[in-house]
Amino acid sequence: MVITGGQGPCIQMEVPGSEAAVRLEVNRCVRTISTSQDTEDVVESLRTLAGYLADGPHTRASASERAEFNRAHYTAVLRVLVGKLQADWRHQLTSTQHSELWDAFFLWGPPDQALLVIMDCIGTIGQSSGQDKMVNLLEQYIQTGRIAALLWSRCLGSGSQDSPQLRETLLGRLVSLPDLTANHLHQNNRPKFFPVQYYPLLAQEISFALEKTCKALRDGQDCCLSFVAQLLGKACVQGHSDLLFKELAPCLSAHTHSDMVWQRVCWRLMENIPDRWMESVVTGLVQAVDRPAVLSRILGNLVVKNKKAQFILTHKILLLQYKYKTCVLRILLGYLAQDKERRPLLTQVLRALCQAWSSDTAVRHTPVEQQLYLSRALLLCVGLLKNSELQELRTEIMQCILRGMQCHLDSNLVRIRRIGMVVGECLSSRLDTQETKLKFEYEQDEETRELLGMMDPLPLEDAVPGDRLDTPQNNHCPEETSSPKEPSTPASPLEKEGPPVDKSSDSELDSDDELTPYDMSGDQEMTKSAPPRYIRDCLEGLISSEDPTRVELSLQVAEGLVHKNILAAREVSVEFTKVLLHLEDKYNTPGFLVLRQAAMVALAVVDSIPVAQFLTTEFYSMNYSLRQRLDILEVLALSARELSKPITEQDLAPRHPPPAAALTPLKPPSAPLTWQEVVEQRVQGKTRHFGKGAARKTVMATPNRYASVAGFFFFPLLHNYDRPQVTFDLLGSDHLVLGRLIHTLGLLMHLAVNAPVATQMGRALLDFVWAVRFHTDQVVRQGVLFSVCAVFLSLPGQSLLAELSEHLLDTRAWLADVAEQDPDADCRSLAMQALVLLDKSLRMQLEPPALGVQS
Repeated sequence: MVITGGQGPCIQMEVPGSEAAVRLEVNRCVRTISTSQDTEDVVESLRTLAGYLADGPHTRASASERAEFNRAHYTAVLRVLVGKLQADWRHQLTSTQHSELWDAFFLWGPPDQALLVIMDCIGTIGQSSGQDKMVNLLEQYIQTGRIAALLWSRCLGSGSQDSPQLRETLLGRLVSLPDLTANHLHQNNRPKFFPVQYYPLLAQEISFALEKTCKALRDGQDCCLSFVAQLLGKACVQGHSDLLFKELAPCLSAHTHSDMVWQRVCWRLMENIPDRWMESVVTGLVQAVDRPAVLSRILGNLVVKNKKAQFILTHKILLLQYKYKTCVLRILLGYLAQDKERRPLLTQVLRALCQAWSSDTAVRHTPVEQQLYLSRALLLCVGLLKNSELQELRTEIMQCILRGMQCHLDSNLVRIRRIGMVVGECLSSRLDTQETKLKFEYEQDEETRELLGMMDPLPLEDAVPGDRLDTPQNNHCPEETSSPKEPSTPASPLEKEGPPVDKSSDSELDSDDELTPYDMSGDQEMTKSAPPRYIRDCLEGLISSEDPTRVELSLQVAEGLVHKNILAAREVSVEFTKVLLHLEDKYNTPGFLVLRQAAMVALAVVDSIPVAQFLTTEFYSMNYSLRQRLDILEVLALSARELSKPITEQDLAPRHPPPAAALTPLKPPSAPLTWQEVVEQRVQGKTRHFGKGAARKTVMATPNRYASVAGFFFFPLLHNYDRPQVTFDLLGSDHLVLGRLIHTLGLLMHLAVNAPVATQMGRALLDFVWAVRFHTDQVVRQGVLFSVCAVFLSLPGQSLLAELSEHLLDTRAWLADVAEQDPDADCRSLAMQALVLLDKSLRMQLEPPALGVQS
């Protein structure tokens, strides 16, 4: 080799003859291509260089010469060809010469160098015919399997001496090819480069490279899968795992079903994935496979060997995230139970799930969806354990049941309480204790039925030898656990035919089929007691009567009597309300709670101020149960809503039913129509009227009965909320009552829109909820946000701006923080609505009024 520097002397070095010959011939051909204007000379030089390409039509060089050309001269030749895209001689080449002497250099040479040159050329050349030519070459490169050739060359170790920078560049070009082409080509991008087409094709090329690797291993040849593993990891971490594994997972599942070599190749592929990309690959694969056995064949014992994969599969997917479907949990936990080396991790997962499910902090600060996700994982994990393993963990599971059920049953959300009941039943049933098993009464829905089915055993193809063979416990709802039917036995001839019937008997004469049944639809049940007709009699019946029938009749007519005799109701309204508030359902009266509440609402409507003062005072009194305090809030809210409705003619009509004679009046016979009337009716029936709208009833303006009494409903509820009583602590443990109180205050505020006292109500409500806006219970936070929305809806814009002028920035920052970070979805939604309402009100006040006349 000769190296010259400037005008100094030459330094002679001995080089092998083949390398020198290749270098001299390549330099001569490159010089001709770069400087010659003769097409024939250029074609002859191209044909000479094409002799160094492997598998080309003009291949004539030896293997050593081709290796030297690929190592030292191939990329330089490609760059010279790219520089001559606009040369005259290139446009004079025939289509055959273009294919054999131009495209061949990019499609038959080393695939990694060709890809880098093509991608760099597309990125540097602007929109022109030359760029179109390189885009066509890239499309041919992808369609002719050159990516598979690139991956296979890397599996053989041909790129093992590459620098890390070159390897990263090549990986980036392969993975980001759709993004790079879209950035450079814009509207001229090709469909083959779209992600939906490119990444499935990349998955096919990976599968082809793995197949050749398996064949080479059977022939005793060594291979390396590090580059393919890095390519898979980089593509998955960029968000394309679903497109890749949609094509790759079924292929790996089919090949690893009965081929141990394929299984070993898949295991080594997953082990070579770098830790920084392990999460995206593992999570994508878990979501793509359909059974635990498939995941076990592809991953092997990766969860035992790799700490990163173990953290992802046993902790992050199960405890830190809750976005995956139930089938993913089944596959993941079933994979851990498939092998004896992985089963200790299943026990470890159960302990972590028990700790998370029974944590009071987790129940209060995590969304309901995450609680449901944890419950599914816990039941699935318990269902996969053997009976011997369960006995070892019996103490921990029992502690989980006791602590976890207490935390869930203390929650104010119905869904969380129901989750605690179902999980407690399933765990106690699975432990098969000799004691009385837990059984709760709850409304079954889709969630509960799904949880009850979580402990079913694995299918036969996914079952592990030694798993429990006992039948599943009674973990299903009654509809799913019906008793097995007894085997049917053929009936004897006597049973089939029945007893002989004497046809000559008189049985037909005694038949009642031809008798017409008597209409008894209007009959009423005879009772010993008659319903009371006066309010005082009704009140006396509720106070002193020991007759269940009389009490029931008094409750049924109480609401109607109140509306019928308003003056009499006002005389005893407070006493009647007190009796109803303390009334107990001693006789199991049908619809007791509904009838009692309707009577109290009627009393609050007809005599609002005294009844409201009594109820709001009793709300903070001692010796009341939480149920009674909640009843007070419900009655106040319903009566305020009833008062805010406009008065209609139906409200003025008597509430008692009309006499029976008035129900079906006899219609007098109509007089016969004259011929003029008949003709007029026919003309009107066949006439179409355009532009004549339907007749509208005139809406009569009615006063808002709630506006004048809103303060009596609202302000007393804000007194003494911070003074704990013996049996009542709003700011302590009684979160449910606090949340319901705030929600009721917000409803009372919303119903007082346009009332004179609305501004004072809004100011007081904002001051009250501001102190509890960071409450730990989601029901309280929902009530706070609902009240804030009610204030924003009810207050005029100018009053709202005046009230929030000092705390406007803090309010917006708090609502934005809740909308982004609150664990409860309802809280986030309410915060977004409050932000929209606040911005709308402030924009209407801060924008200058539109000018009537434009200059």
